[in-house]
Amino acid sequence: MSVSGILPLQSIRELVDQSAIMSASTLDADQIQPASIDLRLGARAWRVRASYLPRGKRVMDRLPDVVMHEMDLTRGAVFESGCVYIAELQEFLSLPAGVSARANPKSSTGRVDVFVRLLSDFGDLFDDVRQGYKGPIYVEIAPQTFSVLARTGTRLNQLRLKTGEVPKLYTADCGVDLMTGDLVGYRARRHAGVIDLDQVDGHNPRDYWEPLYQNKGQLLLDPGEFYILASQTDVVIPANEAAEMLPIDPSVGEFRVHYAGFFDPGFGTEEAGGIGSKGVLEVRCHETPFLLEHGQTVARLVYEPLVAKPEQLYGQGGSHYQKQGLKLSKHFRPW
Repeated sequence: MSVSGILPLQSIRELVDQSAIMSASTLDADQIQPASIDLRLGARAWRVRASYLPRGKRVMDRLPDVVMHEMDLTRGAVFESGCVYIAELQEFLSLPAGVSARANPKSSTGRVDVFVRLLSDFGDLFDDVRQGYKGPIYVEIAPQTFSVLARTGTRLNQLRLKTGEVPKLYTADCGVDLMTGDLVGYRARRHAGVIDLDQVDGHNPRDYWEPLYQNKGQLLLDPGEFYILASQTDVVIPANEAAEMLPIDPSVGEFRVHYAGFFDPGFGTEEAGGIGSKGVLEVRCHETPFLLEHGQTVARLVYEPLVAKPEQLYGQGGSHYQKQGLKLSKHFRPW
């Protein structure tokens, strides 16, 4: 592959056919997305005392330093808020030379405040997989507000594959919308029940969220609280590009925006039936209260090229989030 860029779904399928991406079980029909592949939990997870990076060792070789107990995911298991876990993934990699990867939480994972990061053997960074990597991959799972139920096959994160040094095309500021409509956001309720991550439309949102209403275009963020807000402007990802929403620059404010940062080609486009799609912002305030104002820049989208237009755009095969406004994760019934 001589062109640098993010690989579209037809190239990901080729990698699967070439056994560069393998799995302990047959891939699901909808597992490959326009510019990424969903990753599925394997059979085992471990409760650990602390997060860690392998740093020159295999992930499993470092596990005994922090492990507390093993969990059987084939029967389903609860990942408790405030705890850290390491889980094996069904997929494993044998990447060709020049092909690297980057992982990110799926949208539904970030919207329930579950912090997940990819681990690979000998890796010095979370989420980034070096060129030509061959070996297993794992996921660190750290629920922040809600305890969640997951099992073998649950998809928490996704992998974006790329070839060469991918150029940054341009960057777009993302402002927050605190003026459109009466309802402007949601704040997570602490001490709520368990969320089943495989149950779509199966939870009453009022049991888990407090609605936030317009207040002169301002919202006071409380330290340690988690919010769902929406972008002021529509987000559009052209068919031959992909984007990642990066965590907030500390100089902009004492909060973090967007745990789940991948936007696939076709999101918000007319071609894919997505005109009017907003970016949903997962916001966590840090040590001090912060007064957020309508239109304030809270995140930045970085756009990168694909090596080719994907054969299917985001939303054309069905999506919970195309043409979205302010929207909770797919686990909740409409408000």
